[in-house]
Amino acid sequence: MKLALATWGSRGEVEPFAAVGRELLHRGHEVRIAVAPDLVSFAESAGLAATGYGPELQAIVNAYRDFWTRFFSEFWNVRDLIALWREIAEILTASRPEIGTTLRSLAHGADVLITGMNFEDSAANVAEYHDMPLATLHWFPMRPNGQLVPFLPGSLGRSTMRVLEWLSWLGTKKFEDAQRRELGLPRATTPWPRRIIKRGALEIQAYDEACFPGLAAEWAKWEGQRPFVGALTLELPTDADDEVGSWIAAGTPPIFFGFGSIPVESPSDTLNMIGAVCAQLGERALLCADQPTSARLPTWTTSK
Repeated sequence: MKLALATWGSRGEVEPFAAVGRELLHRGHEVRIAVAPDLVSFAESAGLAATGYGPELQAIVNAYRDFWTRFFSEFWNVRDLIALWREIAEILTASRPEIGTTLRSLAHGADVLITGMNFEDSAANVAEYHDMPLATLHWFPMRPNGQLVPFLPGSLGRSTMRVLEWLSWLGTKKFEDAQRRELGLPRATTPWPRRIIKRGALEIQAYDEACFPGLAAEWAKWEGQRPFVGALTLELPTDADDEVGSWIAAGTPPIFFGFGSIPVESPSDTLNMIGAVCAQLGERALLCADQPTSARLPTWTTSK
């Protein structure tokens, strides 16, 4: 089989796709992948034929961080969320024509298109144009559900996510309309997630269902359409593995703090906060950070 994979985003979003792509290669399939220009070399290091699409990541990482920080801390403040999303959208929308063209070329001749969460709408349109199966891979519960914000009543959580889904679609609808006109597709009347669901696309949940208690039961009605597969990684070794493993084994299990690819506003303040809290609780802390944060934070440390 020939498979086309497309995921624009940071290392944390690309690595699950690289893991899937590498496994598909090992099973004898032909794989092509499109990622952000910054991560083409990373995808190629996994043995994949890669191409860049969309803008450089560094152009939006700070605005992206601010949006998701506000989303999880003040999700009810819809007006501010829209303003922050528009700030990101201004950077992204200029790339949409190129993204559509790249996805169309990537999917040509493929048997399946697997897309990530960013530019999922563009990929869905391309899959519809090519009349080919579509699959999505999500690293958190993207579809409306009552478990993402556990302190809200389930019905309110689902309603809030549906509203955000519609607002997101309305904010990009004119660009989707332009793409669909170019592809000769009829004008869409509902948000792309609903169209993806209607097509019966496989929606892979690449995170542990234990992180969202009750979600698997809520989504059981989809009868396997949203399988939980856990986190997908390349399991790459590092020079510190033995040292860190020995330190973990020598004491009580530590609390892990991961920073990913999105920079924190103040690494030193964040480190001091973690150290103070763990010292107060008598816990050990294991910290891991990517560049450029890791230049100012230790790869791992313990609280005293």
